[in-house]
Amino acid sequence: MPSNEHHKWLKKRDWLAVEIAMFHPDSDVDLLVRKYKERDELGRLPHHWLTAKAQTHTHVLASVCLQSICWNPEALTTRDKEGETPLDIASRSGACAEIIGLLSITPEEARSLGGKEMGRLYAPVAYWRSEMVKWIESRSYADCHKFINEHDDELVREVLKYSNSDLLRAVAGNSQVFTDSLVFLALRMIHRHPLSLQKVDGYYSPLQMAEHPQFNFVQ
Repeated sequence: MPSNEHHKWLKKRDWLAVEIAMFHPDSDVDLLVRKYKERDELGRLPHHWLTAKAQTHTHVLASVCLQSICWNPEALTTRDKEGETPLDIASRSGACAEIIGLLSITPEEARSLGGKEMGRLYAPVAYWRSEMVKWIESRSYADCHKFINEHDDELVREVLKYSNSDLLRAVAGNSQVFTDSLVFLALRMIHRHPLSLQKVDGYYSPLQMAEHPQFNFVQ
């Protein structure tokens, strides 16, 4: 069977392209699940290539690896034509400790834990960033403040930096109704990660989001 685009992206360590494809709101999840069960000409699933290229830990890599396992837990024990599992390849190629730990669980453990609990354990930055987006979109700012209050500064900063600092843009894009809690949240986020105010290539800055007529920010 020929490689699909996920095999190819993973061979190139293009974790961001994979994450975008995985989590885009218009993605066909059923099709993606099928892709993570497809083997290439070497008998490898996308998981095998991910683990072969996972020497340097990033939060996006952890997120992609976690989601790939959620879609195909059996991949953890699937052997390629050389008889190697993803964990075998990761161990041989010097994959980072975070990916080794995730690959060391069994398919049964993965199914039992479920995606949310695996996220907490093995991809906490991506997990909490996702939770924060949900709270911001629902204007549940008290939950955002609770997260900041109850977690150490290093984790909070990494969550704020994730995906080109998109959480502050999310605040700007979902801020049509003024509240003190909203303003305090924005101030706390900027205080912990001032660079989130900057424009990133290909994205609006938080100010541009706030000023865009679509979002109609109330000052």
